[in-house]
Amino acid sequence: MIRAAIFDLDGTLLNRDESVKMFIDRQYDRLIAQIGHISKEKYMTRFIELDSRGYVWKDKVYQQLVEEFECTAITWEELLQDYISEFKNHCIPFPHLIDMLEELKRNDLLLGMITNGYGQFQMDNILALGVEKYFDLILVSEWEGIKKPDPQIFNKALEKLNVTASESIFIGDHPVNDVLGAQKVGMKGVWKKDFQWGNVDADYIVDDLVELPLIIEKLNKQYSESY
Repeated sequence: MIRAAIFDLDGTLLNRDESVKMFIDRQYDRLIAQIGHISKEKYMTRFIELDSRGYVWKDKVYQQLVEEFECTAITWEELLQDYISEFKNHCIPFPHLIDMLEELKRNDLLLGMITNGYGQFQMDNILALGVEKYFDLILVSEWEGIKKPDPQIFNKALEKLNVTASESIFIGDHPVNDVLGAQKVGMKGVWKKDFQWGNVDADYIVDDLVELPLIIEKLNKQYSESY
């Protein structure tokens, strides 16, 4: 019986690719007096390349940008601070996010979230999406001192939710950090399809979050039929 659904954040609930595009477009406009010697297209393209879909922290990204584009009117620290304070204003959810969470809550599921990243930054983004009230548990790697795919962070979530691995599913976009990490502790791993990866060995694959309640219903039906 599935009692808990635990989610990743970036690329799963938060459409990070689109959020980054909107943020960097508006950062350029905000700071055009300092960085206007670069074309917007070049600035956006290079940021997205260096960001590597969030796997490179922005101190490195902005240091590289300032050096490459010979920025003298603004420091990388100022650009980083702008990112930290402004990114939350550009958070775009995936379609059907709230509907899906509300349906799971109506079905009495416990909901958790495990996200790698910096604590306050990730919490600001979660608050911006307006989803914190649906979650019984949120673990952010910086605050926990461990990160996915370390089994400890998955086990900590299960322990705090008071459920077993076999009673839980994990939904994420990263084949190793999310799907395999969850499977290794005995959870069902659901892959939120992402164009970056080819075939992923997941228990289930979803294109859209709206599919998730049906998967849980199917699993629970299988469970009840086997007992």
